[in-house]
Formats: sequence, C-alpha cells, structure tokens
Amino acid sequence: MQDISRVTDRVWTGGDLPSHLDESHMAAAVDELRILGITHIIDNRIEWSDEDFVRSYAPEMRYVWNPQDDAGQAMPDSWFERGVGSALGALAQEGTAVLAHCHMGINRGPSMAFAILLALGHSPVRALAAIRHARPIASIGYSLDALDWWQRTEGVPVDVARRQRAAVAAWHQRNGAGSILRLTRGGGSDWD
Repeated sequence: MQDISRVTDRVWTGGDLPSHLDESHMAAAVDELRILGITHIIDNRIEWSDEDFVRSYAPEMRYVWNPQDDAGQAMPDSWFERGVGSALGALAQEGTAVLAHCHMGINRGPSMAFAILLALGHSPVRALAAIRHARPIASIGYSLDALDWWQRTEGVPVDVARRQRAAVAAWHQRNGAGSILRLTRGGGSDWD
C-alpha cells in the first residue's frame, strides 16, 4: 500500500514511491496509483526522481519533477508556480487526479497540496484542516510560504492577507508547535 492520503476527490499527498526497492515494487506502486485514479504526479523531492521509471512503465501517467530541499528555507515562488500550474492544468481535464508528494509526506508534498487547494478556492484554514485530517503526520511546514505566494499572485488586500496569515499561524499553534518550520516568509503546465 502506498504512503499517500486522499485530501479531496482529485488531490492527494504523501510520501514517495518505493524506488529504493526493486522494479517489481515500483510497478506495483504505479499500478496502485492507476487503480486509485491518480493520473498526474508532482514529485517535490530534490533527492530523487522516479520520472524515468514512470514515463517508461506508465506513459499515460504525467510526471513533473519539481525539486526542492526540505531544510526550513523560504520556498521560492517558482516552486509553487510550477507545481500549482501543473496541477491546475491537469485538473482542468475531466477524470484526472493529482498526487503532490515528497519523501515522507510531511512538509513539501503537503505544502504543495495546500498551495493547490488555495488555487482551487479553498480557504487557508479549511485547506490545512483537510490535509491534516487526511494525513495526520503532515506538518505542512511551508504553508505560510504557500499562503504568501498565493496572496501575492491573487492580489489579496493587505487586511485580508494579515487575517489569513494570522489564522494560519494560529492553526499551526493549536495543532502542535512542531507543525510549522518557520512563521516568517522565508504558470503554466509542465505535463508535456
């Protein structure tokens, strides 16, 4: 069974495929993704990419390698733009579902899923709650970076942005002090 969690009908997050094992395990993992209806993968790990395997074994499945380190740094806007742009391009098509994952499904993958939910119109606190409900181990440590990026992208008024940021910080404090890496701020589709 994959280490992934369904956040909404079409957005998933979690940990990596079992690329540390042999090809039969990888094939079984990709087959499971197919059964779950996942059609697009956004891999946020800098340490590894399964792109070659997925492209050769499941050419119908789309894969974007969107690498970032998980070291508590401010996440660049370009990371969110590429991941969210790819997800929105995928989700604009009928019958698709996106998996945003990282190594363990704690920070990068869930933070990208959070950014995707924001872009889909979910409120920040409800998006955090949905991710944590689906994946209790998710810290979503880059959620404030995602929120800042989304607010700038959408031109959110300053007073609304402050309220949303305060609500996200309060959510993290209520849900465990270790649930965020930092409380300060540290496109198009890539499927083809």
